[in-house]
Amino acid sequence: MGVKVLEFEFTTEDLPAPDQFDYVRAAMSDLPAPHDASTDHIDGFRLHQRKLNLDLIWVWTMAVQPITLRRTARLIRQADPETYNLVLVQHGTIGRTWSRHEATYGPHDLHVNDSSQPYVLRAHSTQGLVTCIGVEIPKKLLSLPVTEIDHLVGKRLPSQGIAALLGGFLVQLTTNTSAYRPSDGPRLGTVLTDLTSALFAHTLETDSTLAPDSRQRTLILRIRTFIQQHLHDPRLTPGMVAAAHHISTSYLHRLFQRDGTTVAAWIREQRLKRARRDLTDPALTTASISHIAAQYGFTHPAAFSRAFRTAYGIAPKDYRHQARADGSHPEPAPR
Repeated sequence: MGVKVLEFEFTTEDLPAPDQFDYVRAAMSDLPAPHDASTDHIDGFRLHQRKLNLDLIWVWTMAVQPITLRRTARLIRQADPETYNLVLVQHGTIGRTWSRHEATYGPHDLHVNDSSQPYVLRAHSTQGLVTCIGVEIPKKLLSLPVTEIDHLVGKRLPSQGIAALLGGFLVQLTTNTSAYRPSDGPRLGTVLTDLTSALFAHTLETDSTLAPDSRQRTLILRIRTFIQQHLHDPRLTPGMVAAAHHISTSYLHRLFQRDGTTVAAWIREQRLKRARRDLTDPALTTASISHIAAQYGFTHPAAFSRAFRTAYGIAPKDYRHQARADGSHPEPAPR
């Protein structure tokens, strides 16, 4: 089968009972986003965790006895990876306290933690371990402004539609990891980024407390997510994008002009980025350049070659040859 996606697994069952919680407490304080841990079950504490590395994103599963985790202002000053942690509860409950707010999440509930904000989490179960799945995603991967996503931190996210799709994907992703290879990591990370972005945008768009400008930004995010999910379609045009979102083409152009670009240019940029990534993918060494180009809507190989050279100053075949020759993933400078 070959090497799998980078995976780490830990269980306290491998440690002497008197040392189990001390190890957990030390591990929690040594995370990229450190936490203080406490529990009433110090003797024989049970915790089992698996973590998958998907390029810049981590996906984790945890089964744990009741525990309290505190992310304090002191710990934030000590270390802040600037990530969002999206948590899906499977069994038991997780209570969250932050600022002057409190919330409790049960099975199938999704909520968001922000590594830059203090909070207290209390995992509780009257029968068995608390189990959950989480996604740690860097804020920089999401195009929606942090000030707007802040509206979602701590809230119970919708359980239907995109949230159900994301939850199902997380369960499937973590149930059997043996079939995934290292080259699958960036692809799976892209899927998670798109789903998370779409969920945030959908939730914000339906929030009646948001200002009009915030609603406009969430619309842009939803449009960009739609484009990224349809890069394979050669019929992807500004007119198609506008029609799918029930807005005029002229309004769509104005939305992108705010960011100093055009719709067509952004579509072309995203297609070229995905194609560039696949050109250096070890799993696609036998795929022709024209096949890779067609996967991202370039129906004419010559047009793809011209667009790639214009954007990166190198022909796609030369870029691929350079990557194979030195075993690296060169990053051509955009022009």
